[in-house]
Amino acid sequence: MSTLSTIAEGAASRGVGRRGWCPPSLHSPGIARRAGVAVGMCLTLLAGGATAANRLNGIRMHDAPDHTRVVLDTRAAASYKLFTMESPARVVVDLQDTKPAPGFAVPRGGGDVVRRIRTAGRNRTGYRVVLDLAQPARPKQILLKPIAPYGHRLVIDLYPATGAPPEPVTRPPDSERLAVVAVDAGHGGEDPGAIGPGKVQEKHVVLAIARQVKRYLDAMPGITARLVRSGDYYISLRGRTRIAREKLRADVFVSIHADAFRLARVHGASVYALSDRGATSEEARWLAAGANRADLMGGVEGQSVSLDDKDPTLASVLVDMSMDAKMENSLALGEAVLGALSGTVKLHKRHVEQAGFVVLKAPDVPSILVETGYISNPAEARRLATPAHQRRVAAAVAAGVQAYLSRRPPPGTMLASMEGGGALKYVIKRGDTLSEIAVRNRVSLRSLRALNGIAGDRIRIGQVLLIPPPGTGS
Repeated sequence: MSTLSTIAEGAASRGVGRRGWCPPSLHSPGIARRAGVAVGMCLTLLAGGATAANRLNGIRMHDAPDHTRVVLDTRAAASYKLFTMESPARVVVDLQDTKPAPGFAVPRGGGDVVRRIRTAGRNRTGYRVVLDLAQPARPKQILLKPIAPYGHRLVIDLYPATGAPPEPVTRPPDSERLAVVAVDAGHGGEDPGAIGPGKVQEKHVVLAIARQVKRYLDAMPGITARLVRSGDYYISLRGRTRIAREKLRADVFVSIHADAFRLARVHGASVYALSDRGATSEEARWLAAGANRADLMGGVEGQSVSLDDKDPTLASVLVDMSMDAKMENSLALGEAVLGALSGTVKLHKRHVEQAGFVVLKAPDVPSILVETGYISNPAEARRLATPAHQRRVAAAVAAGVQAYLSRRPPPGTMLASMEGGGALKYVIKRGDTLSEIAVRNRVSLRSLRALNGIAGDRIRIGQVLLIPPPGTGS
């Protein structure tokens, strides 16, 4: 004889679960007693079989330059069917055994790709989400497992099916070209990065700083800056290095972050270069692990990802790609930026640290990661959220990059043929002091020393100084 539970499961699997139904044999009190349950329990269990097991908690949308990401947040892993329809163009997602959670609200569309989002119940226990498209698009879907602060997610990336792909940035002939700096604002979109007191999100802070870094660099002779991420959208870690190398054809890569540590008292700015031997400190290991988990937030190339690095070791991948020269240049770039920052903010460490940041693994581009501060520190989080502090940090980072490019200009660029790399110059006169020159030019004394490689205060008449941008370190 079947037990009540197996009968209920079988009924539920056949879509039977309407209130008041019970297998006829179980209406007999004798059979019910032998089954060890009351007839009323049968009704309760079978009615429960009609209740959707999953919940749709919310829908979010992010527009990126080359695609639009739609995220369906669910209580459990989604069971679904996705298909496209034409005339008009739309993407349909049928969530099986799912109902909207209490308080669920349908967001507005109005983006470049998604014109409107519609929802409706389907087949009693299902739920349909329809994305009305402004233009035909190719969907790619990813199921992502929970990772703080998110639960289960069904991610749908929509790539426009019409129109030519964006052209990569092309360089003019080397004798005429500017040095290209790729400025990478960490995190974005599905990945908020670290979240500090007052819900200050790293992704917003670092994008604001990156935009200011670009503004300062673009004002410098012989240099142009390009943003790897120009808005609030997700880019995978290796996707960032690919954009810098293949699309932007960068000479230098600078990734901007404002991470967190398990101890709120930890504070100060840091500069990191890649390490092929391990991290130089506990904080370096912590930050690298946190940064490298970013791909778990958003998925990579249409599938779920693991933190396991597919490269057996860094050296085995990069040994034939001039890694030694790249590492040396990265450390020199880091020292220049750290020196400029020392006149603007408190430093966490006074030397360039190293760790296995995936985003720094471009094999032939000098690359650094700048931690502008610890967003987990309440005082530092408040400062990082203010535009004035963001500008000060950005000016220092730009000055450090300029100092590096002035000393090591990329071959064939305008900087290589310009004395001092095209920085503003000042010829020291009788009676000048470094501190007075810094005040007159509205820069910090430390940034002036860093740009010119001066350890103390000794200068001489006729000596040529390079002047960083106004406001650097102030």
